[in-house]
Amino acid sequence: MSVRNSAIVKAPQALSRPPYNQSVLKLKGLSVIESCTHTQGTKGTMFLEDHLLLFVLEGMYTVRFGNQEYTVLKNEMILLQKSIVVEYEKSGDSDSEYKLDYMMFFLKEDVLREFMKLADYKSSYPALIVPVSVHSVNDRLVGYLESLKPYFNDSEKINDGLVKLKLLELLFNVVDADNRFLLQFLQLKRKTKKGIAEVIEENFMNPVSISDLAYLSGRSLSAFKREFQATYNTSPLQWIRNRRLDKAEELLTHSNLSVTDICFTIGFENAAHFSKVFKERFGYPPSALKKA
Repeated sequence: MSVRNSAIVKAPQALSRPPYNQSVLKLKGLSVIESCTHTQGTKGTMFLEDHLLLFVLEGMYTVRFGNQEYTVLKNEMILLQKSIVVEYEKSGDSDSEYKLDYMMFFLKEDVLREFMKLADYKSSYPALIVPVSVHSVNDRLVGYLESLKPYFNDSEKINDGLVKLKLLELLFNVVDADNRFLLQFLQLKRKTKKGIAEVIEENFMNPVSISDLAYLSGRSLSAFKREFQATYNTSPLQWIRNRRLDKAEELLTHSNLSVTDICFTIGFENAAHFSKVFKERFGYPPSALKKA
């Protein structure tokens, strides 16, 4: 398992706040992030709280998930499921002063359900798993994305109903541009069961909620909690905390990372809270191991 040494950004909720300050349109079930900047390479890590549909209009946006890497170029799009951690790298084109122009649509499941119902698509799941892939954006979609930009200039005055109509228009255009996206939309709702042990070992250092873990395991929240309790004889929250603290002790002893870096690496979001619970578990503060 690789070790990260920086905080994971929760997306979309953290992207509208400093230091990111990106333009946002919000509606129940949807957040749209618009960014136009000049960069020669900005890297980071995001935890996707919702499904992400990403479009690049200028430049290049690279996404890494696990061992896979996907590069989204000008006039291309990619769809990623929620509750996963991805690394990203943003780069502008040297021919356009390193300009990077992209839009990110964070979609909640109820929005996809409404779209499927309105479009009268069959709800049967695809027999063939469609891997995450990059697709071309046609002229109609490019025109749609450009038409949305004025909405960011006065987003507080935009009616929610109008934003929802624009979102549904987007989803129809996406499926019309490449019908493989319909299979990917259906896959997002697919409940493929995975072993609980596999899911939590892969994600205990990520800023996941119990609902996220249940989703990733293909179970309802109540079924996940019930099965977890029966397997581990403790609650998911307690198990994850102890697992993180054990990992923290290992890193404090065998790595050169600072206490703060280790705090963020193992999924804690507050260094003072991390130090407190670490001392409660081991009887001494994490700083004691760095002085040893």
